[in-house]
Amino acid sequence: MPGQFEATVDVERPIADVFAFLADGRNDPAFSPRVLEIRRNPDGPTAVGTVFTSRVKDAGMRTSREILITELTGPTRLRWTETSKNLVTSASGGYDLAPLSAGATRIRIFNVLEGHGFGKLLVGLALSAARRDAAAFGSRIKAAVEAALPGTDA
Repeated sequence: MPGQFEATVDVERPIADVFAFLADGRNDPAFSPRVLEIRRNPDGPTAVGTVFTSRVKDAGMRTSREILITELTGPTRLRWTETSKNLVTSASGGYDLAPLSAGATRIRIFNVLEGHGFGKLLVGLALSAARRDAAAFGSRIKAAVEAALPGTDA
């Protein structure tokens, strides 16, 4: 049975900059240690229809992933679906961004995990692990965005 995990984190950077950073999936290795390599196809700005192809390591196994961008509404909303055929995939996922005072941004990330074939037996374990890591994942996103984007002098 599919299930969702999510995390919410506040980042001390302006929403437009945060959106641009997150929309470029090539930045994912900065906060997701499971991503070993990633490419954007076609090359150029991310748009609806862009596919990010990656090699990841999950539970000790290396797999290939293809993530299709299905919605890009800057600077507040990004959606994707996984088109690769793996045992457990992200049926849907996304970022919701909201501006906060003083140039900060609230990020909500979510993924709906789905099992296929034998993966239907594994999806519960994958979902439990993702939920346990959700807060730390949000913290890694915050640290990566703040490290990559210059801050303002107050």
